[in-house]
Amino acid sequence: MATDKMAFASKNPLIRLITQGELALVVGVIGIFVVFIIPIPPFMLDILITINLSVSLLLLLVTLHAKGTLELTTFPSILLFLTLFRLALNVASTRQILLNGFGGQVIAAFGEFVVGGNLIVGMVVFLIIVVIQFIVITKGATRISEVAARFTLDAMPGKQMSIDADLNAGLITEDQARSRREVISKEAEFHGAMDGASKFVSGDAVAGIIIVLINLVGGIAMGLREGMTASEALQHYAILSIGDGLVSQLPSFIIATASAVIITKTSATEGLGKELSGQMFNQPNAVAFTAGILAMFSIVPGLPKMPFIILALFFGVIAFILKRSGKQALIHEELAKETAKAAPEPRQEESIEKLLHVDRMGVEVGYKLVPLVDPQKNGGILDRINVLRRQMARDLGLIVPPIRVRDNLQLGANQYVIKIRGQDVAKGELFPECYLAIDSGTVTKQIDGIRTLDPAYGLPALWVAASVREDAEASGYTIVDPASVMITHLTEVIKQHAYEIICRDDVQKIIENLKKESPTVVEELTPNAMPLGSIQDVLRNLLKEQVPIRDMSTIMETIADCASITKDSDTITEFVRQKLSRAICQRYQNSEGKIGVISFDPQLEQTIANSIHKTERGNLLALEPTVAQQLIDNLVEVVKDSLSSGYEAVLLTSSNVRSHIRRLIENALPQVPVLSYKEISPGVRIDSLGVVKL
Repeated sequence: MATDKMAFASKNPLIRLITQGELALVVGVIGIFVVFIIPIPPFMLDILITINLSVSLLLLLVTLHAKGTLELTTFPSILLFLTLFRLALNVASTRQILLNGFGGQVIAAFGEFVVGGNLIVGMVVFLIIVVIQFIVITKGATRISEVAARFTLDAMPGKQMSIDADLNAGLITEDQARSRREVISKEAEFHGAMDGASKFVSGDAVAGIIIVLINLVGGIAMGLREGMTASEALQHYAILSIGDGLVSQLPSFIIATASAVIITKTSATEGLGKELSGQMFNQPNAVAFTAGILAMFSIVPGLPKMPFIILALFFGVIAFILKRSGKQALIHEELAKETAKAAPEPRQEESIEKLLHVDRMGVEVGYKLVPLVDPQKNGGILDRINVLRRQMARDLGLIVPPIRVRDNLQLGANQYVIKIRGQDVAKGELFPECYLAIDSGTVTKQIDGIRTLDPAYGLPALWVAASVREDAEASGYTIVDPASVMITHLTEVIKQHAYEIICRDDVQKIIENLKKESPTVVEELTPNAMPLGSIQDVLRNLLKEQVPIRDMSTIMETIADCASITKDSDTITEFVRQKLSRAICQRYQNSEGKIGVISFDPQLEQTIANSIHKTERGNLLALEPTVAQQLIDNLVEVVKDSLSSGYEAVLLTSSNVRSHIRRLIENALPQVPVLSYKEISPGVRIDSLGVVKL
């Protein structure tokens, strides 16, 4: 049924013009300027005046039923167009009155019937309407719009910080955060526009008074010119001018009221009528007291009894009904509580399911570190975690999941723990009122403090008081605030454990984003040529050695090329690394574009290659334990000797043994990168820092 209605609406040109009225808007705006210029016959003027009054009433009713300001974001524009339309009608009616002495049936009716044809009564009624509109409604709405615009703009940073805090804490998703930011932006735009649009209403009231005065003076002049006496001209044209003013000011009064309603409206789940009735009659005792006071007024000598008695009975009946319905609601509430107590099992099952959830990443802090993770604190831990997630996306191409931050009373007061999938992976200690002074090797004077190690890099450091911060900097220490210490530590943990963090959902999102740019390679590769799990293994291998995966187009193309040859993720990883050789080499080049490398003796490398055996689970390195230990010991000595060279030492091997050597030394020398000869991009120069021999 609903589909049939939508189909009918889409076929009906009139409904389509009303609901999708780009053309109607253009025609309407042009029509306003036509009315300004071209004389309008009285019959057409009556129709346009009636349209003006009808649209104004419609807008007022729409604002009364709207649940929030964002349901009428076009209100400022509507206000502008209706003001222009009303002024255009003023010009058209003035032209008719002065030229023909007649402004149409509507104006004549307002001049004769509404004010009884009495000049003084008409003028007084007109002035009262203008005063109410201009002094009370318009000025109040203008002031409210100014205050609302200022407070909305001032509150934007705090609201956005709150959204970021909820996002970092995992309370909301990315889509929910984006939706909330859009709502905040729309609210700011609406109140800013209303702050300016409210000036239209106040200007319209002033223009109404001036136009009536102009009509009076012009009408008397035209009457004298046509041979009328001054009193006849005044009587005839004054009635028409006042009728024109009332016809104009009545829609203006309605629009001013609608403007005040939309500005004073707060977000609600119901329309304004339901909200008002629900809040005004929420207290039955207050209604009963009102009925009693009105009954007392009815017995005061000299006051009319019947109105007070009727209203006292009215409010008394309402109070009785409200109290009775309140008792019934209380009974239903008690029954609901009893029913809930009788069947607690569903809530218990739900709580157990929540306990099964494990956050992919989390940080737990002791009670003294809670102020550092305060969501209301500008530039605190939560704000910087959001920046960190963006940085990881830029540097590694990794989508870091929301990091849930919570307090843990079982930790020490100054301790924090970084967790991945519910397991502790790193710990640290912070002193919120102190600074970490790291010994960078150029310290000229020792200072007093609490000795510790930098949690991120393990460098010797001191926790020093804020009063000696400048002295520590002058002595050559690197000073870091507590929040930066935790964020730096968290950054290093994410880099080291990125391969554990990435999940198949992340891989699927990355592939979906790539599909927008390179749909061909995605369609060629997934899901038949290479399953999602194998692609995840390749990305894990890259992230485990901190190779960025931002260039997903190259990675996926390489995987697609190799998928027809082999399904082994380790072999495919080596091909991908070779394609990313330029990006890999740039990480280890010095300012002169050189890479310092350590290589194996050819005989030793051949021995390693001969020790690789193919099994059902892939290729495995089977070196004798004594040979493996001697290789590691000799490599450690060569790395120590290369520290004075100024290079970041890179171990260079052939591609067929590179991954096996990486696994062999990753526990003893995790910081030493291992590259293959094929990963050295053309134009990159290398310096030999040593050769490992047995």
